[in-house]
Amino acid sequence: MKLGLFSVSYAGYWGQQQLDVSSFIAKAAELGFDTVMLAGKRPHLSPLDVDAEFIASVRAALDKHNMSCGVIAGYTDLSPPAAAEVPYLEMQISYVESLAHMADALGARVVRVFTAYEHGGHNFHAVWKGVVHALREMCDRAAAHRVTLAVQNHHDLGVHSDVLLELLHDVDRPNCRLGYDAWSPALRGEDLYECARKMASHAVITTNADYIRLPRFHYRPQLINYERALPDTVRAVKFGDGFIDYPAFFRGLKDGGFDGIANYEMCSPIRGGGSIDNLDAYSAHYVQWMRAHT
Repeated sequence: MKLGLFSVSYAGYWGQQQLDVSSFIAKAAELGFDTVMLAGKRPHLSPLDVDAEFIASVRAALDKHNMSCGVIAGYTDLSPPAAAEVPYLEMQISYVESLAHMADALGARVVRVFTAYEHGGHNFHAVWKGVVHALREMCDRAAAHRVTLAVQNHHDLGVHSDVLLELLHDVDRPNCRLGYDAWSPALRGEDLYECARKMASHAVITTNADYIRLPRFHYRPQLINYERALPDTVRAVKFGDGFIDYPAFFRGLKDGGFDGIANYEMCSPIRGGGSIDNLDAYSAHYVQWMRAHT
């Protein structure tokens, strides 16, 4: 597996310090990564900002540091909007086509996408049909740029492994694959070895972070006691220090034949804060852990 660093980790979204794309590429090389995954939105790689000059500067940074760009990360939600007249699928298909064009220009062969969040009032089967339609057209347009779409097990629709396989079957495009991550099945109670082994042959990337669970309670003064009425929250910690059984997950991926990119992300607040030194320590630790355990 190639080890990739996801630029979302240094994008400033959760108060952490921010790097521009060229500085991020230099950082990933310094920390020992093989490749980078670039966020397809501001402040890194938004279609609104990227022109030929910008692409040339990113390629120059990649060449300078002997790095590759393996993945462009799209941010999609194929849920129907409140107003039926909004062409929401057309806009997101156009967005993903733009990302595929940028990916081709940078030598990346994968664009990561999400499915749909489920909201009350929407017919499940209609949402499913819309997601399938959109992913098919996204794949067809991405194919012109020699790009594969990796559907991540992130949003509500298709989040369970068996359901995600059913979605892939319905999309039925050779360049529709998976970005299969451990945190989602771990939180929902799937067996990590078995689900990873089952999904491995369909996956081209996995994006990883580790977390601890933080239980939450309501105080009930009339009982002088607490009520477990809220779901746990989670907090990111150094890789291998959390509750996710990554040794089992990676054994399953390897036994299932996965040979893609294993990215690291810090896409939430992390223990120790968002200073560059702390971000670097987490990223370097991931490389060390992966070299020792996979």
